Amino acid sequence: MNYKILINKDNPYDKKDFSNFLLVKVDEGVVLEKRTFRAYLDLKKRLEKDNIYIKVVSGYRSEEDQNKEREKYIENFGIEYANKYVALPGVSEHHSGLCFDIALIIDGKEIKEEDYINNYHEIFAKIIELLPLYGLILRYPLGKEKITGYNYEPWHYRYVGKSTASIIMNKGLTLEEYDKLYNRSGVLLVNKPKGLTSRDVVNKVSLIFDTKKVGHNGTLDPLASGLLVITINKATKINELLTCEDKEYIAEVKVGLLTDTLDLEGKVLDKKDEKITKKMLDFLFKKFPRKYLQTVPKYSAVKVNGKKLYEYARSDKEVVLPKREVVIKDLELLDFTDTSFKFRCVVSKGTYIRSLIKEMGDFLGLYFTMSNLKRTRQGKFLLDNSLDLDNVNISSNLISILDALDIPVKEVKDNDYKKIINGTAINNNYNVLDKVLFVNNNSDIAIYKEENGNLKCFKML
Repeated sequence: MNYKILINKDNPYDKKDFSNFLLVKVDEGVVLEKRTFRAYLDLKKRLEKDNIYIKVVSGYRSEEDQNKEREKYIENFGIEYANKYVALPGVSEHHSGLCFDIALIIDGKEIKEEDYINNYHEIFAKIIELLPLYGLILRYPLGKEKITGYNYEPWHYRYVGKSTASIIMNKGLTLEEYDKLYNRSGVLLVNKPKGLTSRDVVNKVSLIFDTKKVGHNGTLDPLASGLLVITINKATKINELLTCEDKEYIAEVKVGLLTDTLDLEGKVLDKKDEKITKKMLDFLFKKFPRKYLQTVPKYSAVKVNGKKLYEYARSDKEVVLPKREVVIKDLELLDFTDTSFKFRCVVSKGTYIRSLIKEMGDFLGLYFTMSNLKRTRQGKFLLDNSLDLDNVNISSNLISILDALDIPVKEVKDNDYKKIINGTAINNNYNVLDKVLFVNNNSDIAIYKEENGNLKCFKML
């Protein structure tokens, strides 16, 4: 269920946004969506503490009911009046069950709409102030008539969820303004600081963009810093296409130290008074294998028999560590002392730099432990183009799905459009060799993949 969906004259509701949609009866035949109903009950209970009494007088309306109401208005007042006061089916919020109108109960009497604004300012002000606590917003605020297309309605509330309601009410936004600011999809490049997990960064971005649909591409350990590729909303669906790229790092190494995590944050297993020379490093960087089977570190999230390796490690249980083929595409020595060195590397997807460093030490018969790591590139994304985490805000630049992917883009032909939006396979009349991004009117629709001469849906966007 999409609780943040914008429905108005320019945005007809899309039934695919209403999965798990459940209506609940309020009273006198009025029904609301389940969470909206709970929010109303909680608000009603809270208001009664202040001797304010309300009831729902209008909630969910079916398209059939909306058509009947329009016909009634057309018959009695004419079509122009009906168009002004009764929304067409599909463009009314009442089709969602997420909005409702209330009546005040004063001295046991239900106060009519036309009496609200003139006589009960203070009561409505108290109600409106409480709305965000229950995930509700005032749908048509005063002074926003040109944006919403409706006059001020202090009795008309809409459920959007608590975090969204707080943002909208605290910033004085309409749902239209919120949608324009927050309903964005794309790739965000973040310079992750040391001390945070990749999940910590995702959680912060999630709060800033007010969405749970946030992912990251290529984990960085807390010790590491640098480029973290974040995907937001629809862009989370292209994560796997972004992981196929190689990555560049600058790493620093401590000589003569061995830890269980292969970095300085782990438990020291052994320590030796070892030195390294320029000649040894030149030999290492020239002769170290460029393609080999790398041993996955035991402190990693790779699963063996359905259990993550770090879970075995924390339980002191032995397990055979898996090996994966990796490609070391470039190695460059940047700086060194007799007990440390710094280098740049370009590696294939899935390469663990901690393991690479240990295996470089094994190659020379020495202990090497990673002391610092910075990711500077992932595919075509550069650290130089990233934002410090503290500078990320709702207006931060997002790379579009179209610009993030290196696949052909095709404007979908009219006769294929209906098939594509439903995920149906189509003929490969577009000369696609692998994958293609279909767009329509500047909107991303789906990614399709060539299979046996046809195009089949790979990802719906």
